[in-house]
Amino acid sequence: MKLVCTKSNLLSGVQIVSKAVPNKTTMSILECILVDATKGVITLTANDMELGIETTIEGDILEKGIIALDAKIFLEIVRNLPDSDITIETDSSFKTTITCEKAKFNIIGKSGEDFSYLPIIEKDDNIILSQFTLKEVVRQTIFSISDNDNNKLMTGELFDINGDELRVVSLDGHRISIRKIQLKNSYEPKKVVVPGKTLNEVSKILPGDAESDVTISFTDKHIVFEFDKTTVVSRLIEGEYFRIDQMLSSDYETKVKINKKELLNCINRATLLIKEGDKKPIIINITDETMELKINSVVGSMNEDIDIEKQGKDLMIGFNPKFLIDALRVIDDEEVDLYMVNPKAPCFIKNPEESYIYLILPVNFTTVN
Repeated sequence: MKLVCTKSNLLSGVQIVSKAVPNKTTMSILECILVDATKGVITLTANDMELGIETTIEGDILEKGIIALDAKIFLEIVRNLPDSDITIETDSSFKTTITCEKAKFNIIGKSGEDFSYLPIIEKDDNIILSQFTLKEVVRQTIFSISDNDNNKLMTGELFDINGDELRVVSLDGHRISIRKIQLKNSYEPKKVVVPGKTLNEVSKILPGDAESDVTISFTDKHIVFEFDKTTVVSRLIEGEYFRIDQMLSSDYETKVKINKKELLNCINRATLLIKEGDKKPIIINITDETMELKINSVVGSMNEDIDIEKQGKDLMIGFNPKFLIDALRVIDDEEVDLYMVNPKAPCFIKNPEESYIYLILPVNFTTVN
């Protein structure tokens, strides 16, 4: 094999597929990126058997061929080469020469025949949405998946398609995040659970252009994302997702309208007094036109008042401040509405259209010093 391409094209492609290279594996071939120049285009592929990414890059193929190269070494070599054309040449013993201007690397590759290609997916069942929308939806929900593998379903997000609506849900046992998106077309009902790792990696490599689309295809066991010249294939998480609708309620005893930025800044200031790992709640005391936020820790105490519009009863309630910060940070509205029932019931942050809903469980602050 012999091919020539620019550093920028090669580096971009290698960085994209590197997201699917496993950190630890007993199969050394999975630590490689496959460079395939057998079909008239230069294709780069990485696959950890759960997540696979394939992308094509522009370049000149002087001799067709295929080689698997150690991903970390390959990426570091390309990253540190001059901004010029790069030549990759292999021989029959898999010795690979990478040349750029006066720099020349010789590394030993592996046979491309041993590489695990991406599964071939029947793509009849798909939806289309803008890259920007998908990137935003992931940003606004991914923070509330669980990082604990004890319940696999909590490590993923529910994609619930019904007609022209896509609902994306994540939860970790303490909170729920929901985003609803209007799709351009109408589709058959479908529910799948997509691994959080997959969505994180897709979000990182997705350009996020509002004018460009991403096609999402489904099978019983896989999900496929296609955008620009890149294809991402991931296994789905099997099992029936939690019955979210049973956890949602429109009842409330107290409704508060508040400036989002003021509330977020106030909570951020309060957390200055919390040491890492310290589980001190922020206590919110709601009266007629004021919300008082208080925090006490071994470092000190802080309290601050914010003007609000209130409907309903006065209320004192405690929360993990991080959960409030995570939700408020991804809401773009200038003002937010908080709905509460009592100090032991969930708080809902949602807009009138319910295009976003954040449910946060309170903390029993009477038992916390």
